[in-house]
Amino acid sequence: MSSLAEQIERFLSELTRKNVSTHTLAAYRSDLRQFLEYFSPPGEEPPPPQEFDVLKVREWLSDLYRRKLMAVSMRRKLAALRAFFRFLVMEKVVPANPARLVHTPKAPKTLPRVMTAEQTNSLIDGIREDTLERPSLARDLAIFEFLYGCGLRVSELAGMNLADLDRGERWIRVRGKGRKERQVPFGSKAAAALDRYLVERKAKPLETAVFTNHRGGRLTDRSARSIVKFYGAMLAGDPSLHPHSLRHAYATHLLSDGADLRSIQELLGHARLSTTQKYTQVSLTDLMAVYDRAHPKA
Repeated sequence: MSSLAEQIERFLSELTRKNVSTHTLAAYRSDLRQFLEYFSPPGEEPPPPQEFDVLKVREWLSDLYRRKLMAVSMRRKLAALRAFFRFLVMEKVVPANPARLVHTPKAPKTLPRVMTAEQTNSLIDGIREDTLERPSLARDLAIFEFLYGCGLRVSELAGMNLADLDRGERWIRVRGKGRKERQVPFGSKAAAALDRYLVERKAKPLETAVFTNHRGGRLTDRSARSIVKFYGAMLAGDPSLHPHSLRHAYATHLLSDGADLRSIQELLGHARLSTTQKYTQVSLTDLMAVYDRAHPKA
């Protein structure tokens, strides 16, 4: 009978074999190891997988509540546990999935805080004017133009390769979540920023990344977030700005200007239309604000 730890490692190996994204794999590894640690008090071995039932899973979930984890985090951890036990059912290690019967914590429905088109363009224009005298201005400007001009996730931006660019037709091949690929167009401003950046791009021999760091290697997700945060703080007075803020702005501004939800879903690489529909709520909120300010009967 394999131990819980061994089965978790088998599951993670299977995810690696299936070529899931590095972010998904890291999240599952962290969540399942925390689950293992909870059931491994000092001097004791955790129960074997066959002994887990709904009550044990609820006990673990109660501990997450007690530690005041956010509902979003608890939902993710429960999803990882469900996937793990689903794997064990398929492997005939356990007869049923105990995590499937546990109620999913409700996450509060929050709308993304979105910059207006004027605020977004003002920020990007501020970068273009080079008031901060940054050494990698051309690269940083191109990063903002592609995050806002294409609605890319930060991992998609960092993962862009030179071979993914069709500069003549102005298309990018984007590798999204779950290794899914999509084609995304980019506009004239992004094209101009890219042309300017590629002239001075510094890269190690054989480096394929579009965006590189000062050592000539691929720019990481973390570094891209730091760049966005820096300009947000220095030019917009908002240190909370992050790459996803620009993705939210991209989707919301497209919708406000008449793009249909299905097209936006394709451009963003959302698997479900319901994920894209949150932007309609943002637009409705904006419309209500305009109505309250402008209508005499408001």
